[in-house]
Amino acid sequence: MQFDGALIREQGVTFAIVVVKQHVLNSPHERDQMQQFGLQVFGPIPIILMAQDTRGIPTYYGRQDIVNFLSRVNPAAIPWKRYTV
Repeated sequence: MQFDGALIREQGVTFAIVVVKQHVLNSPHERDQMQQFGLQVFGPIPIILMAQDTRGIPTYYGRQDIVNFLSRVNPAAIPWKRYTV
């Protein structure tokens, strides 16, 4: 399985972003599943989910302080990577 994401260390906090489809953010069950998947891949760090709308505008879900931080970051500045598990 392949997915896009990022592993980030910022201001002393290490967290991961997992890119998901928009409908995942609207489903509590699917959000929980994807965050559990992120924990299996990245280990016990905060997992943030990110989906983009049709205009490419990101929406983040996860720990609120990290979501607030990411809302001020240009997505092009995030070190995205394709992961294979």
